[in-house]
Amino acid sequence: MNKKLRVGILGATGMVGQRYITLLADHPWFEVVLVAASSRSAGKTYEQAVAGRWKMDEAVPTSVRDLTILDVNQVSQIAKQVDFVFSAVSMSKDEIKKIEETYAKAEIPVVSNNSAHRWTPDVPMIVPEINPDHTRIIKYQRERLGTTRGFIAVKPNCSIQSYAPALSAWRKFEPTQVVATTYQAISGAGKTFKDAPEILNNVVPFISGEEEKSEKEPLKIWGQVDDQKREIVPAASPIITSQCLRVPVLYGHTAAAFVNFKQKPTKEELIKALENYRGVPQELKLPSAPAQFIQYLTEDDRPQVRFDVNFENGMGISIGRLRTDKIFDWKFVGLSHNTARGAAGGAILCAELLKAQGYITAN
Repeated sequence: MNKKLRVGILGATGMVGQRYITLLADHPWFEVVLVAASSRSAGKTYEQAVAGRWKMDEAVPTSVRDLTILDVNQVSQIAKQVDFVFSAVSMSKDEIKKIEETYAKAEIPVVSNNSAHRWTPDVPMIVPEINPDHTRIIKYQRERLGTTRGFIAVKPNCSIQSYAPALSAWRKFEPTQVVATTYQAISGAGKTFKDAPEILNNVVPFISGEEEKSEKEPLKIWGQVDDQKREIVPAASPIITSQCLRVPVLYGHTAAAFVNFKQKPTKEELIKALENYRGVPQELKLPSAPAQFIQYLTEDDRPQVRFDVNFENGMGISIGRLRTDKIFDWKFVGLSHNTARGAAGGAILCAELLKAQGYITAN
């Protein structure tokens, strides 16, 4: 049996970091050997650092309880102990860009949950089922950074997972215009109901930065690697407009979406395209890949968070209520798990793809 790759988690005490910890507890390819956080937590054991702030349903895995937390700024020390890192640090965007690039220049691959590098032109922003070929931009990024192993790859915003996969399955029908309103869970802000009493019996119609991400990030995912420019050039269409609301749900981002197409697909064609959509993760049977990436639900009142958010262990996408519209061609409702597929789980699947493609190797 091949030896597992050694993983470090940057920002290990936060909610996404905790999700990484639980999802990687029994991973067949990766083993968490190092946890890092801010200087406030450095020197404590992981169990001590998350005492009173552990937000997962599962207990803290025994394999990490006694790990001593390092300061994320101890790059050279951390780089000696890991093969790659997951980044979920809570810093300013400029600080995140700097620290992630510092790790990459220390020859450590970085798979990031953060938004700081999503628009760096030679950093791939990956949904493994949609744009696995974008990883080839890494060779140009390594040349820019002057590295042989180190690089940065990112996953996109959690909210777009609830509608972008459906639009990806329908790309052959040439979507031209999209309206997407997302109803986003409080865990997307790193909170539980205990931490967010303001959301009870309430809907907050603003989430900073989310609408811009929702409108722009799918276009980079659907873009092309331009070898001459040595960057990823975003797609020009469809035009997406969005609104993002915070709702009193713990896990699960729901989208109500409307779409126009250049082609005129039937409902049967659209549903078939969803159900048959497969990608490289399914072909390679990557450990975290859902067997069924997208399911279509025929009931009038589905998808629902209560019943569907954990489809395929939270790594699958649920679509329903596909019907014609008076203004747009079609409308539908989508649902994704925001901390599984949308955050830590999506990044882990991305790392599995990068390992399978030979970009992440033993140090």
